[in-house]
Amino acid sequence: MHVMILKFKPNLHNVSAAMILFLLFLSACAETETEKINREFNEFVKEYEQKVTPLYQKYNEAAYKAAVSGDEEQYKLATEYKIMLSKIHSNKESFKKLKYIKSSKLISDPVLVRELDELYNLFLPNQIEEGKLVEIITLENEVKRKFNTFRPEIDGKIVSVNKIEEVLRSSTNEEELKKYWEASKKVGSLVNEDLIKLVKKRNEAARELGFSNYYEMALKTNGQDPEEIENIFNDLDMLTRGPYMQLKEEIDAFLAKKFKIDTEELMPWHYQNRFFQKAPLIYNINFDKFYKNIKSVDVVKDYFKGIGLDIDDVLNNSDLYPKERKSQLAYTTDIDRKGTVRILANVNHSMSSMTTLLYESGFAAYLKYIDKDLPFALHKPPQFAANDAVATLFSSFSSNMGWIEKMLNVPKNKTDKLKDISLKQLRLEKFVFARWAQVMYRFEQELYNNPDQDLNTLWWDLVERYQLVNRPPDRNAPDWATKTHLITMPCSYHNYMLGELIASQIHFYVKQNILKDDGSACDTKCIDNPDVGKYMIENLFKPGAKYGLNQWLKNATGETLSPDFYTNQYIKVN
Repeated sequence: MHVMILKFKPNLHNVSAAMILFLLFLSACAETETEKINREFNEFVKEYEQKVTPLYQKYNEAAYKAAVSGDEEQYKLATEYKIMLSKIHSNKESFKKLKYIKSSKLISDPVLVRELDELYNLFLPNQIEEGKLVEIITLENEVKRKFNTFRPEIDGKIVSVNKIEEVLRSSTNEEELKKYWEASKKVGSLVNEDLIKLVKKRNEAARELGFSNYYEMALKTNGQDPEEIENIFNDLDMLTRGPYMQLKEEIDAFLAKKFKIDTEELMPWHYQNRFFQKAPLIYNINFDKFYKNIKSVDVVKDYFKGIGLDIDDVLNNSDLYPKERKSQLAYTTDIDRKGTVRILANVNHSMSSMTTLLYESGFAAYLKYIDKDLPFALHKPPQFAANDAVATLFSSFSSNMGWIEKMLNVPKNKTDKLKDISLKQLRLEKFVFARWAQVMYRFEQELYNNPDQDLNTLWWDLVERYQLVNRPPDRNAPDWATKTHLITMPCSYHNYMLGELIASQIHFYVKQNILKDDGSACDTKCIDNPDVGKYMIENLFKPGAKYGLNQWLKNATGETLSPDFYTNQYIKVN
């Protein structure tokens, strides 16, 4: 019996083709390093947002309720939620993952790169020992509670900040002025020791993370270059010093005549404001009379709706009028970073109140119209300076005669007589604020450089140098600690001045490109003009933090940040 053995001879061509197909299949299945990094980042973001967004909303709700009511339980609740949020951002493994993804440089999509940078800068300041982080947050909220619930007393009666500002603005009784000014400063002695402790704890944490102090860390993790900020403030100091000295002589001459004293006898309480951050009314104009019998909130609703920015829902759901124990610092918040925006204000019948309401409403419009499809980390302005710029642009209308004429129905023959004076007053406001901003910027820098120095003396040295205001004789009190921003918005006051610069830049662009007019300011021509709102929504608001500040501004105006527009608008005007 023979067995037939069949031998199979493979077709090498077929094997080669099959192998190639198999390798191609494996290649298609294999994940590249770039794809892996992008997948891991997307997974990180998804998990992060699931954890942080509900806590963020609860924290903002509690903080807002606390500021409205002064309720200690709400302050405690806000503290608890903030600690929970900090624990998410202090997680070492999460930060390690972010650091690894960032160092790989394999995220190429510009929006994802921005999101990665924002998250990295959010996590970085929290990479300290958890116990220290909890101490800082607890102390921070306690100082905030003490400050917000403090009420000055005059002759045994509680008075509001609005009342103090009203007296300082209108009284001619020197004893009364001094009494009210000093009463407003008593909160400094209540919070200064805890505030210094807080500064030291923040500094200690920043040094552990490789920064020289908390101030440097705050700027850098906010995407700002401390050297660039310093150069801007040095340039502004030089540009504003000479013109301000001339204007200050005019202010002092007016006030000395008003109080029948020599200019050398003028004291801080003579300057119609607790900090001399607003210009005294030295010209023959009384803006308050225009606001005595109007419904400010209704006016603001109509104005914003007319330019295509409907914020009725925001104002209807906000807390806008004075209450007992309510915080007297106005502010605006997006509760959930989805456009649920709320304003806290203390509206009354004055120009100052309208200025604040317009400012906060501009702030609110910005937050409301950020693109809702943006990820959580980018659903915000690129920096506070951007939001402040828009708010500042709107707030200036409260003293604009064209705006007052049309929005408040004031006869044209009355407003025409006051246009030149109101422009002079506005220019004065800008100079006074620019010099005050120097005080705050320089003081806060020095506070974090050396919190053990004589801060009381430092404060008045800076006030004398930049504002040219005499310190009260023999006064040694923590007047510096009466400025709430040192507590509620640490290391950020310089952004108000940057906001002024950006506001001038936006104003110039709107005049040239939206109104097609390089003559008059955006007053009556911006009213009932939906093209203004359309431009703002598309170019200023919707991008959120999709771009850094300079790129955002260049996209919106064609120019990066420059003081030139501010200089041309205010400093070079005769």
